[in-house]
Amino acid sequence: MTYSESIKFLFRLQKFGVKFGLHGIRKLLNELDHPENKFPTVHIAGTNGKGSTASMIASMFTAAGYKTGLYTSPHLVRFQERIRIDGVPIGPKKVAYLTDLVKEYVSKNQLTFFETVTAIAFKYFADSQVDIAIIETGLGGRLDATNVIRPIVSIITTIGKEHTDLLGSSIEKIASEKGGIIKTGIPCLSGVSVLQAKKVLKGICRDKKSEFFDVRSKRILIKDSTLENLILDYRTSRTYLLNLKISLAGDFQVRNILLALSAIEIIEKQSNFRISASAIRTGLAHIQQFSGLQGRLSIIRQKPLFIVDVAHNPDAIKALCNSLRQLHIEKVNIILGLMQDKDYKQILQSISKISNIVFVVKAKTERSRSSEEIGLVCKQLGIKSRIFNNVVEGVSVALRTKDLPVLMTGSHFVVGEGLAYLQSEKYLTINQ
Repeated sequence: MTYSESIKFLFRLQKFGVKFGLHGIRKLLNELDHPENKFPTVHIAGTNGKGSTASMIASMFTAAGYKTGLYTSPHLVRFQERIRIDGVPIGPKKVAYLTDLVKEYVSKNQLTFFETVTAIAFKYFADSQVDIAIIETGLGGRLDATNVIRPIVSIITTIGKEHTDLLGSSIEKIASEKGGIIKTGIPCLSGVSVLQAKKVLKGICRDKKSEFFDVRSKRILIKDSTLENLILDYRTSRTYLLNLKISLAGDFQVRNILLALSAIEIIEKQSNFRISASAIRTGLAHIQQFSGLQGRLSIIRQKPLFIVDVAHNPDAIKALCNSLRQLHIEKVNIILGLMQDKDYKQILQSISKISNIVFVVKAKTERSRSSEEIGLVCKQLGIKSRIFNNVVEGVSVALRTKDLPVLMTGSHFVVGEGLAYLQSEKYLTINQ
């Protein structure tokens, strides 16, 4: 099987949709001799901040000299981005080999795309003998395919109303689903600020005799904030790190930084891993290099200033807009595409505060909300907009507007498709 054939096979698995439950993934992992048990893990769930937090943790481990696996979703441009070791994506030949290894069983038992790719990631990490792997959930937590591991620590970043058709219509129900990654006796680290959600998580921890850690007890002082990085001081009762450079922009990253640094402290207590102050500094100063993270207030071009960010729900978009204003970027031309399950009216209200023109686009996925529908609400809110039926046309026109910075946001799929066009790469849509 070639790489191209393996990707086509994996793509076709989308016809089986999203299946909640661990039976399928457990049976497949059994066929592979349980690779998920052959390396230590950190497990991360949450509405926003999963990818950034996971990448920060992975980067610090890599900087400390540990061979570090990182599993995230969705990818932006290339499928291989989902599965990385020390920031380097899995190779095409390895994807082909591992897909061929599971193809017969997956086809016979109708496993989903995400179940299959999760098993491939675990097998790759085991075969590569990683020292540790940082694992991000796909959707929810309790019945997510990744929830077959017993991690050193479970992390829940934030909880907001998203995927309510699958996770539940209330904050409490969503918290219960995401809190499903908490394991008996395993500490849980939380960045959750919503009181109802936090109460649910504390209840789960109490029932499972798992210690609950809240990052709000930590202190961070931001000393400088630019589009290139953050400079800050980090202080706890035991640790004081001055002038930490974070290679990500945006004050909204503070919670993720707190989570990542707090996770390191917990991991050192729970295991033999040791991350020095020097490794912390190096890792946080080179997050993109050591983890492969993309699409977080990332500068793609300078003329015009072209920024991409994968914010895709009301809370994330609001935080993004606030950060841009804090960076003295008051007005931008926005390339925006959204998925059908997002509260697009609330999102548009947030971007109305910073938008000059909104170039409304539609990504190549059946989950996309129509450009016309978004454009109609733009008109109702008094937002100047132009409507495009695809991402490429919107990006092409936006690049010709030299007067203001350009921001591309609203979805991983929109950002991925736009980046592929800008990088002259072929784009393959995978909806998960």
